[in-house]
Amino acid sequence: MKLRNWILAAMFTALTAVGCLIKIPTPISSFSPLFFFTALSALLLGPKFGALSQGMYVALGLLGLPIFTTGGGFGSIFTTTFGFLLGLIPAAAVIGLLVKRWGTSFKALCAASTVGLLVLYAVGLPYMHLILTVYMEKTWTIGQTIMGGMILFLPWDAVKIVAAAALARRVLPVMGLYESSQAATARAAKMAKNTNSI
Repeated sequence: MKLRNWILAAMFTALTAVGCLIKIPTPISSFSPLFFFTALSALLLGPKFGALSQGMYVALGLLGLPIFTTGGGFGSIFTTTFGFLLGLIPAAAVIGLLVKRWGTSFKALCAASTVGLLVLYAVGLPYMHLILTVYMEKTWTIGQTIMGGMILFLPWDAVKIVAAAALARRVLPVMGLYESSQAATARAAKMAKNTNSI
């Protein structure tokens, strides 16, 4: 099982890299399917390996592979979008943890991915604003950063969340994770019932 998870984590690292290369530029960011693969990795692999896949992606980009929307290499930390790349790691971890807690219904998967997206923005937006106003010395307001770095992308983000949840719902039973999750819930209920009867 662990070997399979390592292989799948590596696969999602590659998929995230491909997703980041598919982009439609805007003045300070780009439209891309990146978060779709981040959310899907967490929904299918859980918090540990989902976050690991995203961490490997960021690490490979920093080592110089041209897999970021801005290219690659250590200089990427001075770009406006690097905070969002860093945010992929905790976002995946949170999504995976919430799926374990909330279950694998379509609504639960969407809700977990939505919270993960909020984590992504919580990391990415302040970083973007810092780069714009301090490093680039632009007279950029917080409102402009929120509009250009988040509001503009929310409809596209909603599509990615729904698509990731729908695909995960189909794949989870094949992977055997859905059944094991149901079994874990049944065991927990049985243990609680036995405890109450003592």
